[in-house]
Amino acid sequence: MSVNTTIDYRLIRKAERLWHTNLVREIFGNPFRPIAIDSAWLGWNDAAVVRLANSIYNTPSLSGIPILADALEESGCTDTGILEHLRGPGPHFRGCWVLDLLLGKA
Repeated sequence: MSVNTTIDYRLIRKAERLWHTNLVREIFGNPFRPIAIDSAWLGWNDAAVVRLANSIYNTPSLSGIPILADALEESGCTDTGILEHLRGPGPHFRGCWVLDLLLGKA
C-alpha cells in the first residue's frame, strides 16, 4: 500500500513542479532570449495593440490573449517567442511578461 502512496506522491510532486515552472515562464519569459518590443507595434492602428493589451490585462480570465497575438502579427511582429507564448496553452496570468512589456510594466 505504501508503494501506491509513493507513486502518487511522486506524480503529484512532478505535476506541481511543472505548474511552478510554467508560472515562472509566464511571468519572466525565457531569460536566455531577451526580447525587445518594437515601438511600431505599439503605435500601429491608433495604438490598437496597447489598447487590446490593456483590456486583456484588466479582464480576470485573460481570454483575449490569442487575439493579442493576431493583432501583434498584423502590426508587423514576427518574433516567434512572443507569438508562440501568446498562442500557447498557458497558463496565462496577470503579470504575463508579454503584457507587461507591451504596457510598460516590465
